[in-house]
Amino acid sequence: MKIVQLVPAMDQGGVERGVVEINRVLIAAGHDNLVVSVGGRLDERIIADGGRVANIDIKSKNPLTAFSRAKKLRKLLEVERPDVVVAHSRVPAWLFVLANRKLKLKWITFAHGANSVSAYSKVMTYGDVTVTPSQYIADYLIEHYNIDKSLLRVIPRAIDREKFDITKLDCEFMDSKRREWKLDGFRVVMGLGRITQLKGYDVLIRAIAHLQRTHIAAKVNTPSWKLVIVGEAEALRKEYEDELRKLVIELGVGDNVVFAGAQSKVAECLSLADIVVSANYRKPEAFGRSMAEALAMDKPVVATAFGGALDIVEDRVNGALVAPDKNATPEEMSIKFANAIRFVAHSEFKNLRKNALEKFSFDRMAEKSLAVYNEFAKGTIK
Repeated sequence: MKIVQLVPAMDQGGVERGVVEINRVLIAAGHDNLVVSVGGRLDERIIADGGRVANIDIKSKNPLTAFSRAKKLRKLLEVERPDVVVAHSRVPAWLFVLANRKLKLKWITFAHGANSVSAYSKVMTYGDVTVTPSQYIADYLIEHYNIDKSLLRVIPRAIDREKFDITKLDCEFMDSKRREWKLDGFRVVMGLGRITQLKGYDVLIRAIAHLQRTHIAAKVNTPSWKLVIVGEAEALRKEYEDELRKLVIELGVGDNVVFAGAQSKVAECLSLADIVVSANYRKPEAFGRSMAEALAMDKPVVATAFGGALDIVEDRVNGALVAPDKNATPEEMSIKFANAIRFVAHSEFKNLRKNALEKFSFDRMAEKSLAVYNEFAKGTIK
């Protein structure tokens, strides 16, 4: 079976890592998988695992170039003649709609997030089948677009047991980063993911500043706090990262915050943390891969109690949940997160890895994913 995956770029992020994982699953099952994107560092991983890549700009939101880019995509699809196409984002989905007018190819829309409700976002329900990573997103699509439940497939993202194996970590890398980030003597809080406004890194930085001020005022002989942000901003969004760096200076926590940039060894990075935090409070995440992976590395998680986080984090069982409040200021939310982080730091949690691996089985994800592709192979999708 020949499959084409459409994704904006292949640099970093949970969606992109998911494309890498499904590529490996499809190749192992004997399928031909082509990943089309504007390109990125993860293209090498796709090729190394036996997949193919093609670079077309299906990322830009410029409407003036949409038809010319759709034409390039159509030419590629005419050559490839795939059995099914998978669109992982709105821009690629719309370009495929334009490219597919005459080709009439079967396709899957993979709705990774709860995008704003609009005619533009509705394209993520146009596929012959729509896949979501959580029941939360499935319910969201049903509520706002009245999509037929029979067309929905819920496939939770998974934890790669081999990749996130505590016994197979690169200790040399960890020792190097521990020195580089100057972690000794600190309680390490980690935020993991692309630097965007939705991730709430401003709130997390304020929370660390609050914890640090409290620590200094208490005059206690306990470790100080350090925040490590693993991820980077895209080129067009570097201004936000610059704003965060300025915030660190303004709050006087330059020695307590590390901008680690994008890192390929995620398991090793997570192992250097004491607590992993998802400080997003503005818009629910569809799933929250980094939260599940943190639990797999035996690290408790603090997150906002909405969206996909509710499928992963159990309050006071494997971390702490912070009540969402859209009307709260960043400073008010930072105090809530600081209190949750402090609670987790003084709590003991058991069986984090065992429970996470059972709940988010990679084999189960692979089996469910292949089942969807087999629906197209068998012609059961009309």
